[in-house]
Amino acid sequence: MYNFFDQLILTLGAWVVGLVVACGNGVSKFCCGQPLSEAAAHNVAAGTEIVLICVTIYGVFALCFGLATWLERKMLARIQNRYGPNRVGPFGLFQFVADGVKMLTKEDIVPARADKLVHFLAPAVVLAPALLMFAFLPFGRNMAPTNLDTAVIAFFAVGAGSEMALFMAGWGSRNKYSILGAMRAVAQMISYEIPLVLAAVPVVMVVGSLSTSQIVAAQGADGFLDMSRWFVWTPWGFAGFILFLVAATAESNRCPFDLPEGESELVAGFHVEYSGFKFALFFMAEYIGMMAMAGLGVTLFLGGWHGPKLLPSWMWFMGKGFLIVCWLIWLRGTLPRLRVDQLMAFAWKAMLPFALFNIFTTAVWFHLPKATLLQSAVAWLVTAALVAAAYWVVSRFVCRRAGALRVYHYAS
Repeated sequence: MYNFFDQLILTLGAWVVGLVVACGNGVSKFCCGQPLSEAAAHNVAAGTEIVLICVTIYGVFALCFGLATWLERKMLARIQNRYGPNRVGPFGLFQFVADGVKMLTKEDIVPARADKLVHFLAPAVVLAPALLMFAFLPFGRNMAPTNLDTAVIAFFAVGAGSEMALFMAGWGSRNKYSILGAMRAVAQMISYEIPLVLAAVPVVMVVGSLSTSQIVAAQGADGFLDMSRWFVWTPWGFAGFILFLVAATAESNRCPFDLPEGESELVAGFHVEYSGFKFALFFMAEYIGMMAMAGLGVTLFLGGWHGPKLLPSWMWFMGKGFLIVCWLIWLRGTLPRLRVDQLMAFAWKAMLPFALFNIFTTAVWFHLPKATLLQSAVAWLVTAALVAAAYWVVSRFVCRRAGALRVYHYAS
């Protein structure tokens, strides 16, 4: 029964592919008097699989985007002692549908001095990398859309395309607030991309592969719970997971790292001159990118789709990603926005040296013997001590000036 529900999506996909091939054979017999050749049937099946994968992934995460906006508004409302959306549908659940209709019907205003081609292309260019990143994540057992040997590198390479799109939006708007917001976004994303990638390096070192499928397989364990080999339980894995979450928050321009959209300084940042559905595409790219980052964090540190055999593997993957998204929403309702100098100092003076030292800690873990329980305990304690020492050094000496109070001088 467990295997049935675990592979239900694949079973339905195989049934649809078989149905399409059968229909193709019927059409070929009717038109040509003979069924499809073996090569033609294979091409039809492969094309149908690609279409099904794209429709399923993009359809599911487009729905998740709408539900995430509702969830964020509800959670922030509870944090701020408000009700949140409660008019459209039960518990305001269809509020995102009303918002989507509103965005589709709003007027598309383009500034007279804007570079109209760049201004038009930027929303589409920013959304494309966010959608493509899902192609490299294994969503469940036997559910990897692509099984690349370099999937981790491909994920980061595709995600880097959003930086160009944000700069296109600011540059094409010909607005000083837009260009300042775009420059902030590019500087921030490049700065935090370095610790983000370095946080994933220890996992690649231990597994010996850049394939996300092999990384998930390395965290699997026999038995009912299937949780004991998740990398987050190791000292270097826990430190890498925290680094990854912080860097992913900054990469997604989420609070407290949402400086590119500082309302008090830049009105709305790089998308200040966008309205209607173009603005909705920027909004969608932010949330879908956030969910993709959550999926990569689950894949690298939380065992991917592995979990107790109470739920199908794809439900474990989605559930873990949902918890990370909730954590990001909770941060937005809790922490104030950083200053620009604090933001950049934290990336270069705190996260970068800590991520580099975590790589050294992982190398120590890799070479320590772990054949017995006692040896595993010693390796765990040694690496935990190294992580704690690195945190103490970084917090005490490296970033001592990063959080220094600003001194204001007033004219007499």
